[in-house]
Amino acid sequence: MSASRSILLIIGGGIAAYKCLELIRRLKDRGISSRCILTKAGAEFVTPLAVSSLAGERCFTDLFSLTDEADIGHIALSRSTDLLVVAPATADLIAKMATGLANDLASTALLATDKRVLIAPAMNPRMWQHPATRRNMAQLEKDGVLVVGPNSGAMAERGESGPGRMAEPAEILAAIELALAGEAPCQRAIGFLGRLPGGASTQGPLAGQHVLVTSGPTHEAIDPVRYIANRSSGKQGHAIAAAAAAAGARVTLVSGPVTIADPDGVETIRVESAREMLAAVEAALPADIAIFSAAVADWRVADEATEKMKKDGSGLPPLALIENPDILATVAHRQSGRPGLVVGFAAETENVIAYAQAKLAKKGCDLIVANDVGGTGVMGGDANTVHLVTRDGVESWPTLAKQEVATRLVAHIARLAAMRAGT
Repeated sequence: MSASRSILLIIGGGIAAYKCLELIRRLKDRGISSRCILTKAGAEFVTPLAVSSLAGERCFTDLFSLTDEADIGHIALSRSTDLLVVAPATADLIAKMATGLANDLASTALLATDKRVLIAPAMNPRMWQHPATRRNMAQLEKDGVLVVGPNSGAMAERGESGPGRMAEPAEILAAIELALAGEAPCQRAIGFLGRLPGGASTQGPLAGQHVLVTSGPTHEAIDPVRYIANRSSGKQGHAIAAAAAAAGARVTLVSGPVTIADPDGVETIRVESAREMLAAVEAALPADIAIFSAAVADWRVADEATEKMKKDGSGLPPLALIENPDILATVAHRQSGRPGLVVGFAAETENVIAYAQAKLAKKGCDLIVANDVGGTGVMGGDANTVHLVTRDGVESWPTLAKQEVATRLVAHIARLAAMRAGT
């Protein structure tokens, strides 16, 4: 990948067009420059002035501008970049791409390009599920177009809900960085219909590798209705599993009880307790890389009650605690079948880096991802601030969306794995 990275962003006509303003800002923060084409319909939702102000250069709108076309502008636009991104990719733009129609600047640039194309579909659920759109998407998959999303949820139209929401800016940015990181032309979609076609990909920095990820909390039963737990939502671990799958890996996700959806394109094994998680992890081995991001409960009650414990006024029931198995240390210290790279997480409320360094030495893993969860809203939130701790030092990252943390972490891990393999 070159030091200078650029994309051509084509903004389609949909209410989700406003998200592209945030995407442009995020791209700039990551050192990725963007030139923009705003369709006539897109200009109904965001203005050329807003787009150009954020991008730092003129926003292109007209195929027949004499100034631009003097140097065959639409050809130059489509080829003087590393990647074309269409967001929102409306049903109309998708249909034009699938059929090779070229009647405006956006569709002409898409037809004239020799670069890879990433689209972020956005439309009403019924439009997304219509047979015509499905046929068009199948054609784009065959053509090697990269796809991120769409997500499911409430639509702009009152009472409408389902698949069709455009991916969030952080998710699109993650897909862009994965596309830009690919050295060979990608012949398969990153996420056709929101998942990797057929599971693992033959492309990507983790292609051909098995990645094991743990996520979420564990619930340690006190009696049939009560348990010991923590506030982990599983958002970070699930995002890591999704990013590893998008990087080409075959991913096994062992998840504690969470309320979020399983990531597409991965094998998810659901467990409740720490002992169940350890058993599932050991059953999933061998793995090339193991990432232990789950917030496993340190203790469980020594004697789980078989019936609900009653509050009868006779005093507090005794709850003797015993330690749960240490999943990270158990795998990291394996004499045989140890993954080539073992990554642990350290959620701390004080002395974050010092405690993480101690944990690294004690657990025997290769990398600790440390974060401060003391009153920061990290557990259950959508953002995270992490420090990568190894025996060689500490690398601190700014506060990022959890999806972005996942993408950057997977890219970092892929580089470490390649260095260890001597490739």
